[in-house]
Amino acid sequence: MKNAILLFFILCPLYVLLSQTIKGTVVNDIEKPIANVNIYLDGTRTGTVSAEDGSFSLNLNSKNNNSLVFKKDNYETFTVNTSEVLNKKLKVVLIKAKEIEEVVIIPFTEKAYKDYIKFFLDSFIGEDQVNVRIKNQRSLKFSYDKTNKILRVKAPQTLIIENKNLGYTIDYNLEEFIASFDENTTRFIGTSFFKETKNTDKVKLNRINAYDGSQVHFFRSVFTETVKSEGFIVNQITKYPNSKYPTEEELQRLKDFAQSLKSKTITQVPPDLLDIGTKKRNEPPYKIAVTKIQIPESDYTKKTDGKLFLDYDYMMQINFKKYFYELVKGNFVKSSFPIIQTSFLHPENQSYEIYDNGNTSNPGQLTNQGNFAKDKIEKLLPLDYQPGD
Repeated sequence: MKNAILLFFILCPLYVLLSQTIKGTVVNDIEKPIANVNIYLDGTRTGTVSAEDGSFSLNLNSKNNNSLVFKKDNYETFTVNTSEVLNKKLKVVLIKAKEIEEVVIIPFTEKAYKDYIKFFLDSFIGEDQVNVRIKNQRSLKFSYDKTNKILRVKAPQTLIIENKNLGYTIDYNLEEFIASFDENTTRFIGTSFFKETKNTDKVKLNRINAYDGSQVHFFRSVFTETVKSEGFIVNQITKYPNSKYPTEEELQRLKDFAQSLKSKTITQVPPDLLDIGTKKRNEPPYKIAVTKIQIPESDYTKKTDGKLFLDYDYMMQINFKKYFYELVKGNFVKSSFPIIQTSFLHPENQSYEIYDNGNTSNPGQLTNQGNFAKDKIEKLLPLDYQPGD
C-alpha cells in the first residue's frame, strides 16, 4: 500500500537559513501529536525523537544528501531527502500501519521461520552471529513461495541489532528482504540509525578493518578522485552469453515438468530434461572477460549540475590490495602482507548519484558481488564514520 503521508513546508526567518537545521512537528491523521517518533539521518549516528507535543529539532553538522527517516512502530515509515527540507519547518503526518496479514496467497508462517532463519541470518547478519545479533529476532515474519522458490522476510517492528565487535547498537527498519533460490540472488533494503555503545582501541581496530576496502570506502575515493591512491584498481568486465547454459525454451520445459510432478507420485525424468537440469546447475548464464584494465574514474562517472554520477554500461571489477591492521602497543600497525579482494558492480545501464559520504542514490538497486556482497550487517558502519573514530 502506498504511504499516505502529508508534508508541508513553511518558510523560516533569515537567521534560521544560516544554519543546517530541520524543525517541525509530527502528527497523526486527526492532527494529534505523536511523541517518541525516531527521526534520524539514514545510516548515521545523527538523530532525535519527537517530544510530547510532536515537536522536534535536528541540527546537522554539514550539508548532506542522506534520507531523513521518521520511524515509529505501528506507523507507516516516512523518508525524505534532507536537501528538500533543510532550514524549513515541517509538518509530517504519519498514518497507522496495517498489520501484516497472516493469511495471504503466500502466507507468513512459523514453519517458514524455522526452515529459513539460518539462511536469513547468514545473508543478513553475516558469519559472526554470536557478537552480532538481533535482540528482537522473533518479531520477524517469513514466507516461502515453493513454486517460484522465493523467500520473503518482513519486520513489523524496528530490529534492534547489537554489534559488539564494532561497538554499535543499530535500529534497523527492514523494508524488504527477498531471496530467489532459482536465480541465486539475495537483496535487502532498509534504513538504519546507529548508537555508539563502546569505543575501545579494539573496537576502533575492528572499525578500521571493516571500512578499509569496503564499498563505502570505494565510493568515497571515487567522489574525491583518489581511487588509485586509495589502493583500488577498476577493470571493465564484458558479459558473453554462455552457449552451454540452457535456452529460455529449455528452462521453460524444465519448469513445466517440475509443475507436472506435483500431480504424480512417481515418474521417470526424460534424459534430455536431466541434461537440461545438469547444465542449469553447473553452468553460469554468462561468461565474463576483462576487456579493459585500470580504467580511470572519468570512464565510469559523469558530472551533471555539480553532481557526480556512476554511469557505466559495463560490469565493473574492483580489486583492492587489503592490509589488515593490528593493534601493537596501543598503535594501529598495517600488516606486512596484503590479500587481494575482488568485487563486482553491475550498474546495468542505470545512473546512480555518488555522495561524499560513500553512499549512492537507490543503493538497494545497485547489484554487487564478491567482497562487497560479503559486507553484511556485521561490517556495517555509520555513513558519518571516519577512519580512526
